[in-house]
Amino acid sequence: MYWTTHLKTGPRRVNHAAAAVGETIYTFGGYCTEEILVYRVKEPIDVHVLNINYLHWHQLPRPSTGSEQYAVTPFQRYGHTAVAFGKKIFIWGGRNDENACNRLFCFDTETWLWSCPSTTGVLPCSRDGHSACVIGSSMYIFGGYEEEFERYSQEVYALDLLTMHWTYVITQGSPPDYRDFHTGTAIGDRMYIFGGRSDLGGPHSSEADYYPNEIMYLDTTTQTWHRPDTKGEFPVGRRSHSAFLYKNNLYIFGGFNGTLNEHYNDMHSFCPITNTWRPVTTLGLSPKKRRRQVCIVIEDKMYLFGGTSPNPTSQIDNMNMLEPQEMQLMDHDDLHVLDLRPTLKTLCMLSLITYNHVIHEGSLPGDVMEDLEEMRRKSVACC
Repeated sequence: MYWTTHLKTGPRRVNHAAAAVGETIYTFGGYCTEEILVYRVKEPIDVHVLNINYLHWHQLPRPSTGSEQYAVTPFQRYGHTAVAFGKKIFIWGGRNDENACNRLFCFDTETWLWSCPSTTGVLPCSRDGHSACVIGSSMYIFGGYEEEFERYSQEVYALDLLTMHWTYVITQGSPPDYRDFHTGTAIGDRMYIFGGRSDLGGPHSSEADYYPNEIMYLDTTTQTWHRPDTKGEFPVGRRSHSAFLYKNNLYIFGGFNGTLNEHYNDMHSFCPITNTWRPVTTLGLSPKKRRRQVCIVIEDKMYLFGGTSPNPTSQIDNMNMLEPQEMQLMDHDDLHVLDLRPTLKTLCMLSLITYNHVIHEGSLPGDVMEDLEEMRRKSVACC
């Protein structure tokens, strides 16, 4: 696996949500520390679009106040989820600095229009920091922080995306601990839960955080929780990390452990067949340690963008203080591409770039020279 691209051309966003349809990635909302006042009013959510063939971001226009689209567009938020089903993307949950939300929104990737589908059944209460994934024709959500009851959740809800009917899922077995900002990943008929922030006080916050590193899954055919007997080199518990699926293996990247006050940019894989963890070594320029980023896989590449990292300048300033200060963070606008299965041609071109070889005109075919120059541009665009 090789980090082939690093561009600083995207939206500066933290705690955003994204989904891919075809060769296009859509990212919704999130926040930027520099624009913090935006999250106290209900402005329409921002939508940024990335075509993976050109790696160029552009922002869609927001609906005007009083328009029909304005009424059905979600307000700007963070801590929400986005899942793709067919040509549509469903946004659920999240909050601004005033309120959380439990209204369902649908974004049509063919028309770029929003709608607010009517739903029936048992509607989950407003929350943020939950997880969501699609299994079959249903969106399953787990956990999060429930605004109405001011508590962490360990409940499961399912929304049938064909009938728009919500179901409170009565599960069997011991569920994962109450938590938020974990990840939930669909593998077959199972929803795998990893990480997140839990509290020794149970569902209510006592400011005694802990960060579980066990992995659990819900078998949606039997509605039963399982805690597999895992082996290998476990990742440290963390929250606000990313999880993605590739070749039926689960991958974990980045995140933050508040007890250790540590950010991460490591990667681990989990095999659901052997229940084995292993660390993953990547080549190329790795992203900085961070949390609250997004990772999206399309074919054999993973696209990582946004997130927040410790500010090196603030750490130096803190060393000169008699009392430690709260960690200051820097938000990212960068895009990293991890080639999960690089070809021999790609590896050769990366070697030429890494060792700064000079290629004389005519020594390679024209199309190879064009590809090399394009890769060189993307590899050094942020330096």
